[in-house]
Amino acid sequence: MIISTSLDPDRRVVRLVGRFDAHESATFRDTVHPLITPQTPVLSVDLAQVAFVDSTALSELVRLQKAAQKAGGEVVLVDPSDPVRVILEITELAPLFTTERTAAESR
Repeated sequence: MIISTSLDPDRRVVRLVGRFDAHESATFRDTVHPLITPQTPVLSVDLAQVAFVDSTALSELVRLQKAAQKAGGEVVLVDPSDPVRVILEITELAPLFTTERTAAESR
């Protein structure tokens, strides 16, 4: 999985590409969790190019959401791919997150 970040003063975005699974969870945690702070508690996670997620990846997203909420913010899932959207719905985790569709995704 490729993880890239965009850290603007008013918006932090993480983009994931590839498979998000147990093999990638430690890297995700080490890279992304420190981005949540009381000064920047809202984090957008772009999932448009994620081909697969497993239960460990879902756990990391939930853990990240809890950290964001504790800091007074939230995690926003941006353009979740069909595999991500389906697994979030099946596991009934979708309501835990705000989902955002960009103009490019809605075409």
